[in-house]
Amino acid sequence: MSIGVTSLKATKTTLEIINSVQELNGAGVSELAERLGKPTSTVHDHLRTLESEEYLVKQDGTYHISARFLELGEQVRSRLKVYNIARPEVDALAEQSGEHANLLVEEHGRGVFVYKSLGPDAVQLDTHAGMRVHLPTTALGKAILANRPRHEIDEILDRHGLPPVTKNSITDREELFDQLETVRERGYAVDDEERLPGMRCVAAPITDNTDRAVAAVSVSCPKSRLTGKRFEETIPNMVLRSANVIEVNLAYS
Repeated sequence: MSIGVTSLKATKTTLEIINSVQELNGAGVSELAERLGKPTSTVHDHLRTLESEEYLVKQDGTYHISARFLELGEQVRSRLKVYNIARPEVDALAEQSGEHANLLVEEHGRGVFVYKSLGPDAVQLDTHAGMRVHLPTTALGKAILANRPRHEIDEILDRHGLPPVTKNSITDREELFDQLETVRERGYAVDDEERLPGMRCVAAPITDNTDRAVAAVSVSCPKSRLTGKRFEETIPNMVLRSANVIEVNLAYS
């Protein structure tokens, strides 16, 4: 085996270990070796290297992601023009709606939460900066997909599929395309318990001067608080106004 191939395999193993430690919210050597199907000695060597380089910390035999990733993540976020421009508008949307407001971008075919803001009545959700989700399971993701060309959407679906995150998740490609057409017609997308049971979400795309979605903004709240006119008119209008303000600021900043 060539040195180049060996190095690539080692790099892949390192990344698999980091991802597994994150997904498991901390793990020991044996647990990781079993999960990855790697020799314990190999996993241990990688863990020791990651710890010495300060990417992992060890507590009572369990390895955790270190705070160094906060520095890396904040650097990534701060270079995103849409984050810097949208942040005050997302805060205003949360205050105006009283609910949970979000900003999401697409990366490698997944939705990535970039920022969230909590209004006075917001419930606590699992979302956080850097969290990745399947685009079709969220109103945010559907708002982005609806403003992308068909071949891009097909590539994303071929890569990530349509997993049933909840019983309401869309699992049929044609049903998804029907919904995306509706999103394009009315300008905003909805998520009716498609990622989180009991929660509804309304999202609008943030597009550039070519009408390509670069991000999406949304309001999420319990289904019991998002019904009737509030679901069909009040919140959609708030979200659409916020998206428009962000788009204008992006265009002329």
